[in-house]
Amino acid sequence: MKTRITELLNIKYPIFQGGMAWVADGDLAGAVSKAGGLGIIGGGNAPKEVVKANIDKIKSLTDKPFGVNIMLLSPFVDDIVDLVIEEGVKVVTTGAGNPSKYMERFHEAGITVIPVVPSVALAKRMEKIGADAIIAEGMEAGGHIGKLTTMTLVRQVAAAAYQSVIDMAGRARSELGQITSVSLDANSNVLSSLDAAKKLREADMVVTDPAGLHARPAALLVRALASLDVQVWINDVDASSVLEIMSLGVRHGEHVHVRAQGPDCDKALELARDMLEGGTH
Repeated sequence: MKTRITELLNIKYPIFQGGMAWVADGDLAGAVSKAGGLGIIGGGNAPKEVVKANIDKIKSLTDKPFGVNIMLLSPFVDDIVDLVIEEGVKVVTTGAGNPSKYMERFHEAGITVIPVVPSVALAKRMEKIGADAIIAEGMEAGGHIGKLTTMTLVRQVAAAAYQSVIDMAGRARSELGQITSVSLDANSNVLSSLDAAKKLREADMVVTDPAGLHARPAALLVRALASLDVQVWINDVDASSVLEIMSLGVRHGEHVHVRAQGPDCDKALELARDMLEGGTH
């Protein structure tokens, strides 16, 4: 099976094993790589010697490519960065932070860098700093997650930024963090949904609640929009966050600009108009 991901990483199957801290060790990652996927050691907060032992274990099991997941909030992050370069690791995935300060060193060492992102904004930032691909991780996942579901996020990221996106199912219930690699070419199932993901609608509305856009109407709006396959912004702030909406300080009679992107964007605008101009309080 050939996809952009298999060719990028020199693996047989477009299957990633999640870099789960204290679970994804050398035995698990080595077995996945040996079978033709990409095994990934979960670095977590582990010190250098622990990660080194897991790397040694993989190397004893297979000569096929494997990766190391580096949690950028780890107190040992600089040691782990040094280690993966010293050990000739081919792939690094990153989470819980921005890997920009290490990107030049990784690429100089020939390492393919694939950050985990929970939002379109971070995906665009990773694209600018030269990430080779990204893992789009939805709110169903464990660990450091965002506010969008995986399927919504993947389509939006694919439309806005990357050609190589990895759809991370990351279902915490399974404890296996199954990952499906997605190659965004003409035959990809993801591309069949891109037109809907790109769909954008905008409208100006007037807030009619006497108290303005305060906590209760903001919370009701966020809750209502959460059921739709869409991302919404009010005056350019994320409408999935009550605090973000309240930070606008919108008063009675003031206009707001509502923007919705995704398959349910028309429904979202209709719902927002009903709630903002209908005086929900």
